[in-house]
Amino acid sequence: MLAGSTQAQLSVSLHIGTPPAWGPAGYNDVRYYYLPDVEAYYDVRSSMFIYMSGNRWVHRSHLPGRYRNYDLYGGYKVVINDYRGNSPYSHFREHRMKYAHGYRGNPQRNIGERNNHQKGNNEFNPNRNNGRGNDNGRGHGSDKKQERGNDKKDGHDNGNRK
Repeated sequence: MLAGSTQAQLSVSLHIGTPPAWGPAGYNDVRYYYLPDVEAYYDVRSSMFIYMSGNRWVHRSHLPGRYRNYDLYGGYKVVINDYRGNSPYSHFREHRMKYAHGYRGNPQRNIGERNNHQKGNNEFNPNRNNGRGNDNGRGHGSDKKQERGNDKKDGHDNGNRK
């Protein structure tokens, strides 16, 4: 009796979370961006911003109210590709020193394009981008205030591709 062996190989690739349209192009497999202008992280896997609120780090679908008009398309995103874990803020001091407010590295291109009505929208909704900004439609501020944002179109890339 001949005993035969069958070998099967299974390869599973699981990518939870879709990079936002305002994310830097060319980094589909990265989990975190650091946003130096607002001292926050973005977790691509969970579609959540991570930032300091009071004395603790919180995970939220939007940035804090003081950044309601922050332009995610024009703001610089540092790709964190050398960290594996759930707490990128454990390196916050290092990131804040290395990538200070206003930091710009190599030229950066976004994954998608902003529609004119999306200026200042810093809430990520994977199904649609409703253009309401960070106030979630609660009417904070006038329309003119919501139109004022950091509308720089010279995004950059930090050049850390591996």
